[in-house]
Amino acid sequence: MGILSILIFVFVAVTDAWTTTVVGSGRIGSLFADENTIVVGRNDAIDGNGSGPIYVTTRNDALDGIVEKCPPNRRKDLVFVQNGYLDEFLKSKNLLDNTQVLLFLSVAKKGMDPIDGITKVNPEGLTSVTGEHAQAFADRLASLNLECNVLNKEEYRPAMFEKLIWISTYMLVGTAKECSSVGEAGEKYKQLVEDVIMELSEAVSNNEGIAFQDGIKERLASYTEVVKDFPCAVKEFEWRNEYFYELGKSCSKHNSLLEECSEKGFIDFL
Repeated sequence: MGILSILIFVFVAVTDAWTTTVVGSGRIGSLFADENTIVVGRNDAIDGNGSGPIYVTTRNDALDGIVEKCPPNRRKDLVFVQNGYLDEFLKSKNLLDNTQVLLFLSVAKKGMDPIDGITKVNPEGLTSVTGEHAQAFADRLASLNLECNVLNKEEYRPAMFEKLIWISTYMLVGTAKECSSVGEAGEKYKQLVEDVIMELSEAVSNNEGIAFQDGIKERLASYTEVVKDFPCAVKEFEWRNEYFYELGKSCSKHNSLLEECSEKGFIDFL
């Protein structure tokens, strides 16, 4: 092999090893991008000859189009960082084993420094990732001085539902009770929040066969303190609260709060 061939081979190998793509250029997408990253929009093409993780940082309603436009040979590289219950969608696309991320951090505005999900209860941080590109994602966050836990699939699942319970509880209680933030919801309606958390965690345990670690109320309350100014809103229902709504009587407190939101005109999808 000549010197030129060796140089080309090395260049291609290094390029393939370090190609990272980010879909979306909003608050989260901009956070993950650096000078070596390819950034594309939700309607842009993804390179079928590329390699490496593809961080999908758009809203949930864009996922179907992104997956369909992604070359079939690259779909295994899609990394999903969305909030909510993605299982049924991923299963329908045969992507249930793809890399998934639970982001416990907030970025107030595009370009601003993120607030990490490091809490008094979990000083190691709560952000977690599982799947083929888990370590690459954790390394990217580490370069930003952000914590990330690499989990296996069995460890990730209860963590995923715990995040779903957080966003489905604090946002719902806060909206129903007309709170300005999740912090206010947790402070003024502490008992109600805790009752809903325990109701939802028991429902998930019974429905999914998942055992949560002790202290779920304390973990979620501690995270709420970190993002206490985050505004309350019940949105992306089909990705969040709908999972619990469809469990019926086992989530009666949760469903009553949804009905309260509907009666007050805060939601129009029940």
